[in-house]
Amino acid sequence: MSDTRPKLRLSVLDQSPVIHGHTARDALAATVELAQLADELGYTRYWCAEHHGLHGVCNPAPEVMLARLGSVTRRIRLGSGGVMLPYYSPFKVAEQFRMLEGLFPNRIDLAVGRAPGGDMRTAQAVAMGQYNRGDQFPQQVQDLAFLLRGEVPPDHLAEGVLLQPAIDTRPELWVLGSSDFGGALAARLGLRFAFAHFINAHHGDLVARQYREDFAPGYDDAPYSAAAVFVICADTEAEAEALARAVDIRRLQMAYGVNAPIPSLAQAADFTPTERDRLIIERERPRTLCGTPAQVAERMLALQDRFAADELVVLSVTASYQARLRTYQLLAEAFDLQG
Repeated sequence: MSDTRPKLRLSVLDQSPVIHGHTARDALAATVELAQLADELGYTRYWCAEHHGLHGVCNPAPEVMLARLGSVTRRIRLGSGGVMLPYYSPFKVAEQFRMLEGLFPNRIDLAVGRAPGGDMRTAQAVAMGQYNRGDQFPQQVQDLAFLLRGEVPPDHLAEGVLLQPAIDTRPELWVLGSSDFGGALAARLGLRFAFAHFINAHHGDLVARQYREDFAPGYDDAPYSAAAVFVICADTEAEAEALARAVDIRRLQMAYGVNAPIPSLAQAADFTPTERDRLIIERERPRTLCGTPAQVAERMLALQDRFAADELVVLSVTASYQARLRTYQLLAEAFDLQG
């Protein structure tokens, strides 16, 4: 790539995928390995996603994983991408992430979302039948901002309560979203915002630009935005396409309500799609940036420009843990990240 290209911060989003033929322990070990590699390569932050009840991913507790990752990395920021806030007490979440911030000062992000991270039956089981479907999410995010800033209103339930641990730094607070709802909320509360392009590949640039236009200082003084993108990068275009076939099957499974691990390379090679399958695959493909380093980097820079994004957060799920590592290595080389 040309030395005149704009500098771009790159980060990692990890769902701890479970590939067919592997175990959840394998997936968790792969998360630790990828975090260490991202730290060495110069990625800005490493986010762990929360999911429940899914065979294809296996991290229901990002805050636990982050403690492990903090102990085996040196400088990379660590965070949730995100905590599914409707399940939880904002006070307890604030304590958990202040604890992480106390252990790893100036390295912790708390990104929150309102999705269940699984099906609704599982959501009710996680929440003991009290899952609120995100109805209380705006107030919960406001409460988190109050608590983490130490500026709880006089009539608040937590007014006068000591939030532990008592430390002099605070996590970065982000709102995650795949619609205009999240962007509007982040702008109103003065928070950082990340748009999930890997979930919704349409109109996210409009949401991101509206967020910047409407931003009012609050938890942060100025807007800061990221776009979370799904990337498969390989040394050759043919190899990247072969890896993407497993993702195509995974998205078919999700469309058909099939709860299964990530397909293996062998399963992807043996799969013959129906006409209906091909239509679904074509519909979902815009969510993926797939190709060689030069091809992917060009599309990433174009997407950054469309979103006016300060950084891109890269999610990569493939049928091979080694191929996933290779994606992040190739991107680090393409963008000259400094490890």
